[in-house]
Amino acid sequence: MALSIDIRILELLASRLCHDLAGPIAAITNGAELLDDEDPDFVRQAGTLIGDSAGTAAKRLQLFRFVYGFSAGAIVGPPPHLLASEYFAGGSVTCDYRQAVRALDGPWQRLGCGLLLVAGEGLPRGGRICLDAAGEAVAVSAGGEGARLSDEATAALLLQTPVEALTSRIVGAYFAGLLARQIGHRLSIAAEPTGFRISCEKL
Repeated sequence: MALSIDIRILELLASRLCHDLAGPIAAITNGAELLDDEDPDFVRQAGTLIGDSAGTAAKRLQLFRFVYGFSAGAIVGPPPHLLASEYFAGGSVTCDYRQAVRALDGPWQRLGCGLLLVAGEGLPRGGRICLDAAGEAVAVSAGGEGARLSDEATAALLLQTPVEALTSRIVGAYFAGLLARQIGHRLSIAAEPTGFRISCEKL
């Protein structure tokens, strides 16, 4: 099924990706400005800041490229499960990318990674997300204190939000809904005792 994208969705995605990358890139710039300091300890700290921020930017960029730029051809570069693991490494959210998902075709793993990004935003105080295979499809479970998808994100995942009402905050959820539809499925969201679950259903 062909995926048709409204230009507004592309604009919002570009805005969101720039926002998520701006922080670590700005930190790199700030760290570079501090390298001229005469205090060796201060210079070392600046170097650490630059290295950590560059690593964060690279991890985000690699996963974003797979989710938003993958063209359904052969997967090149690091496998998706490593991209996801690196993206969440060191943060308050742990990611379990199950072995069964790694055997699925690229479009399913692309959708799975997109759902991981959405689910991670539903864990404001951290927690755990798990991407697993559910039959021929994928499903994401998320749990943690205060785990919840906003009503706006839920509507976007279900493609119930009009394109003109989308914002950069929820456009990733809407895009995940489009990816599911492209492979003949729709998304559903269910509450769980400690969080929520996003599943796929055939159209």
